[in-house]
Amino acid sequence: MIDERALNIYTDGSAKTTPRRGGIGIIFVYVNEAGEEVSEPLELPGYKSATINEMELNACIVALENAGTYLQRGHFSKIIIFTDSDYVFSNYRNAMFLWPRTRWLKKSGAPVLNAQLWKDLVKQIHKVGTKVDFQKVKAHSSDVFNRAVDKLAKHSASIPLNQPLAVSTVRRKRSKIKTKLGSVEMLGQRLTIRIVECKYLQVQHLYRYRYEVISKASPFYRRVDFLSSTEILREGHTFSVRMNTDISNPQIAKLFHEVVPKPKSVEPEATARPA
Repeated sequence: MIDERALNIYTDGSAKTTPRRGGIGIIFVYVNEAGEEVSEPLELPGYKSATINEMELNACIVALENAGTYLQRGHFSKIIIFTDSDYVFSNYRNAMFLWPRTRWLKKSGAPVLNAQLWKDLVKQIHKVGTKVDFQKVKAHSSDVFNRAVDKLAKHSASIPLNQPLAVSTVRRKRSKIKTKLGSVEMLGQRLTIRIVECKYLQVQHLYRYRYEVISKASPFYRRVDFLSSTEILREGHTFSVRMNTDISNPQIAKLFHEVVPKPKSVEPEATARPA
């Protein structure tokens, strides 16, 4: 798979939970002037509170940031980034040509997630000064470099010395049901929801919330899902809201009020009888 005329870069991302963290793996592969194949890994520490898609994207960004040193060693016709991420491979052209024209919103109006990282990737593609191609490889394949870069990413995730790429605030959810995108249907219904996680999407000036349904009468009671809103809602707090009717772009159509928990009643102390 190695193109002898190109600077070949294998990239991979890894993410772990409890606590959530992630890492990146990068290997530069090229053929030198003597006709020998050379591979050089770039070992880096990981990131706190990371997702797998953030790490897959960031691996490509960091690889291009470090490509200049290798481009000076020979006359390469292009850079080829090898990735096993469907997320990266399926969307990098959208990031280059479509999403900048739609203000980083999808056709449905839903925000493009990780928009700042996508913008950083496009910036590095233009900045590197040579053609950049992406090539999809099968995850956990027999390719020696794909396996090696996977190990690098996992090792990176075990050393999460870097701060999160995107800041989010999280509270422990009360529901035992796992988070599932699209599990709450958007029917224009009024619901009581508790905010579990809040992330500000700076590019689109929106908030993305992970929430759990508190309304006991709802068929979606205790389900955990995502939505976006311009409203500022605090994590760990409960709100009465009306949902919109677009499952492809779930949002809060109307915020009614915060639901303040009733104070617990205190039993009066027993009065001591006189002797």
